[in-house]
Amino acid sequence: MMMYVWLLAGFILLVKGADFFVEGSSSVAKLLRVPSIVIGLTIVAFGTSAPELAVSITAAITGNNEIAVGNVIGSNIFNLLVVVGACGVIAPMAIEKKILNGDFLLSIIVTAVLAAMLLIDSRVGRMEGIVLLALFVYFLAKTVRSALANRVSAAEVFETLSPMRSIVYILGGITAIVLGGDFVVDSASEIAASFGLSQTLIGLTIVAMGTSLPELVTSIVASRKGENGLALGNVVGSNLFNILMVLAASAAISPIQVTVLSAFDALFLVISSGIVYFLGKSGYEISRREGTVMLVMYAAYMVYIIVR
Repeated sequence: MMMYVWLLAGFILLVKGADFFVEGSSSVAKLLRVPSIVIGLTIVAFGTSAPELAVSITAAITGNNEIAVGNVIGSNIFNLLVVVGACGVIAPMAIEKKILNGDFLLSIIVTAVLAAMLLIDSRVGRMEGIVLLALFVYFLAKTVRSALANRVSAAEVFETLSPMRSIVYILGGITAIVLGGDFVVDSASEIAASFGLSQTLIGLTIVAMGTSLPELVTSIVASRKGENGLALGNVVGSNLFNILMVLAASAAISPIQVTVLSAFDALFLVISSGIVYFLGKSGYEISRREGTVMLVMYAAYMVYIIVR
């Protein structure tokens, strides 16, 4: 019975935490006079990727870093198809031309590089991890330059929270999101196990989805508040952070050897990213129909990993 109580508590923490986190992040964007997409690509993206970072670094330290690859690739597929797809189904999601042809295209290139690494020798070595970390530094520098170049005038900044209250909202929100995600993953895993589902299947589904719950809830809340830039920036930034920081740091700690199945999963992520890119380029928005297509693609992927 307690498993269901913790599950409910986890969802409440996720929803309320995301509400405060988006409010605080949006306020910071206004206080710094930068576009919300920049905050989405940095503060929000890195904050919602905290579960992936914790899981992957722990796995690398304990020598189980194949989990790190599965966690990152699985989370990125979920972010791309379910988070963006769900936002599009709830309300058509406008996509800035600049973000689509800039950071989103960068995420496709980075994913293709990772897929190539895995297809060539089924591993990500220390040197490759360091190269990916260098790309992460480049991404951060580029985003900061963009923020400075696109600051709005103080006259355009309207109602906002105080700086201290904004920080409290962000820290409190991300704490609630991470705790809520842990409660949901742990309790859902116990419930699934009680129904006789295998640990492998639970790991491929519930755990991968669970570490992406912060991105899902945060992006949906942001989209409903009209912060489309923040919602999309969260997904693109999280996917880049997962590969260039989470996976790269794991490989730098301990070289990652994986099975050929992980390489195929990475290839599926590249193909899915390409499809979403062209869907977004058509009218520069993700419509309800396109969002539905993305959710169906994820459902097909889930069927594939269950039966393979």
